[in-house]
Amino acid sequence: MIITRTPFRMSFFGGGTDIPEFFTEHGGAVISTTFNKYCYVSVRHLPRFFEYRNKIAYSQIEYVKEADEIQHPAVRECMKYLDMHELIIQYDADLPARTGLGTSSSFAVGMLNAFHALKGKYADKKKLADEAIHVERDLCREAGGWQDQIAVAFGGLNRIDFSPEGYRVSPVIISPERKQELNNNLMLFFTGFSRMSAEIQSDTKQHIHDKTRQLMDMKQLVDDAEKILTDKHADLDDFGRLLDATWRLKRQTGSRITTDGIDELYARAVKAGALGGKLLGAGGGGFLLFYVPAERQAHVREELCNLLSVPFEFENNGADIIYYAPETYTPETNKE
Repeated sequence: MIITRTPFRMSFFGGGTDIPEFFTEHGGAVISTTFNKYCYVSVRHLPRFFEYRNKIAYSQIEYVKEADEIQHPAVRECMKYLDMHELIIQYDADLPARTGLGTSSSFAVGMLNAFHALKGKYADKKKLADEAIHVERDLCREAGGWQDQIAVAFGGLNRIDFSPEGYRVSPVIISPERKQELNNNLMLFFTGFSRMSAEIQSDTKQHIHDKTRQLMDMKQLVDDAEKILTDKHADLDDFGRLLDATWRLKRQTGSRITTDGIDELYARAVKAGALGGKLLGAGGGGFLLFYVPAERQAHVREELCNLLSVPFEFENNGADIIYYAPETYTPETNKE
């Protein structure tokens, strides 16, 4: 059996500029971090006592004979891509899917990591990111950018730059004390809504050429945010104010980014003391992230008492194998 653990991510700045249709022409950049909420994927070979040859357990359970019969797109395409057979695949997660934290990409990366390990092969973080991008964007044909797969595979607080040649991952150089202060000033709330990121990303993609100015401004905010983080003399609260700026820009990039209910929650948090924030992910629901100075956090928590507050800590490991017990497997040669 192989068990992998892959973190979820929160994107601070530059979301939307990681879409190939934009960055191949204009370049792109994001700043994001992974944090200590994870998805777990366990994989082992299925004993040959059953009528079915594969069992996949996630929000539902599938029993199938061949990979082509699998309904879950990522599972089906990952199995076909790496020529996997006769598996039991189990997915578990600390947070719900379709909530703006890169959960689908964490699943894809964790599954690919487990498949390689089951074959007795090591896959480095770049290989995992590249393959997850290929599976989700090319094989599953899901609209969206590249940042999620890269962020969760590599882990940590990073700047990721995109160009026609590919991407580059650069850790944000920040002291442990300043990084902890940033962590302490961030509050995460679950709105209770969920949405399909690919549907919203598709809507954004269709209008991307009409939103070039906003996306260029969002890309510039990545430079501004990095300077705030890395300059120990800069006011860290300006990071929160930039979050407000990027949220206002992001709202202009698609009609389905926000809702009246989310706008109301955001306004209430700001009135209670948040300096800025954003809806994580493609938009439309999920998790709201706010930057709130310590002395105002109780007020914000009280104002949003109807929402679930989720404490978290930044993490640096990215995709991990936490249990490795490979098994002898001989491919079945005589199938009925």
